[in-house]
Amino acid sequence: MPDASSNISNVASAPPIGKTKLIFVLGLLSAIGPFSIDMYLPAFPDIAKGLDTSVAHVMLSLSSFFLGISIGQLIYGPMLERYGRKRPLMIGLIVYAVASLACAYSVSVNMLVVMRFFQALGGCAGMVAARAIIRDVFEGKEIARVFSAIMLVVAVSPMIAPTLGGYLSSLVGWRYVFGALFLLDVFILIMVIRTLGETRAPNKSFSLTPPAIVKSFWEVLWHPQFLAFALTGAVANAGIYAYITGSPQVFMEIHGVSGQTYGWIFAALAAGLIGATQVNNFMLRRHEQERIILTACVVQTVSGITLAVLALLGIDLMFPTLALVFIFLCCQGFIFPNASSLSIAPFSHNAGSASALMGALQMGIGALASSAVSFFQDHTAAPMSVAMMITAVAGLIINLLGRRRISRLASQDQVLEEEVEMVNTL
Repeated sequence: MPDASSNISNVASAPPIGKTKLIFVLGLLSAIGPFSIDMYLPAFPDIAKGLDTSVAHVMLSLSSFFLGISIGQLIYGPMLERYGRKRPLMIGLIVYAVASLACAYSVSVNMLVVMRFFQALGGCAGMVAARAIIRDVFEGKEIARVFSAIMLVVAVSPMIAPTLGGYLSSLVGWRYVFGALFLLDVFILIMVIRTLGETRAPNKSFSLTPPAIVKSFWEVLWHPQFLAFALTGAVANAGIYAYITGSPQVFMEIHGVSGQTYGWIFAALAAGLIGATQVNNFMLRRHEQERIILTACVVQTVSGITLAVLALLGIDLMFPTLALVFIFLCCQGFIFPNASSLSIAPFSHNAGSASALMGALQMGIGALASSAVSFFQDHTAAPMSVAMMITAVAGLIINLLGRRRISRLASQDQVLEEEVEMVNTL
């Protein structure tokens, strides 16, 4: 496979960028969303006090952020096809920077909610562009390996962002949390300008009219391979959103750990996810991606069902819960990179649309899982555990049905090819 730097330099006027640096930049772009979510969570009480409102109203800024990411990815997908990768990416990063400053200077909770929406609209450009660039530059199993490497950067967010946000909020005030996000964005923007070349030339024939955009998304959505693996990855990944939403209540209220201890638990479980993504690289040397996904889905389903059964029976044991959640998250380290790779692999010419649609599915289904945990909250571990079980079981079923459909269509195509060959020989 050609080196990443050679692929980029063939189409870009910017200086060539090495593979390691490319993965680092793409990792930062992918981490914008998670950092924007995790970093300001500890500041909710201070934000509520500073804006003279309730924590419940401040939580609306998280909902508006999820909404902005879901909508924004569908906007940037077509733009990345029409104008290339770099220009829309830079515009998005600039929008994020302006919105971050506006969040920092918010004078009311309503202003914060609106500005968080625009912050998400800008930040999601990096998430969409990163996946599209991966498809532009890499091929085959290498795509999955790059996704695994990027998870190293992305998974750092839940390990350091809440702690950093908590320190900033307590020491200098919650507004500086958004100031830190602004500085992070400026750093990423400088990296993009100075090091990242254009990986896909603008396609002026790509129409930005609503019918053309809908048609492009529709073609991607109903591609058998995309539908099977994008949905598998998105539904299984929703279990992480359920965990993030419910874990503070489960560990701090039910098991009585302190906020500091919870932070260490959160970091340790995130480290398991990171480790799994790196083990995935070794697994790819001997096993096909489809088999890795299926095995991980089965293990994740077993851990999810066990976790839910314990919760429904009222068995609140700290270490079994930690072990089962750890296994559940580790499975995602195998599912996410491989499902993402197989989802976008068929799309060499409209990778932007495929990336946008995949991201929108992940965020939309994840937001539903998060909302369900909040809605059914009853001060037990059941809402989180049952939601994690449902996402795991659904992901496994989708994967099995999707694999069967792909195999059936492949068999039909093979029969048609054989019939054509027979006719040609007559």
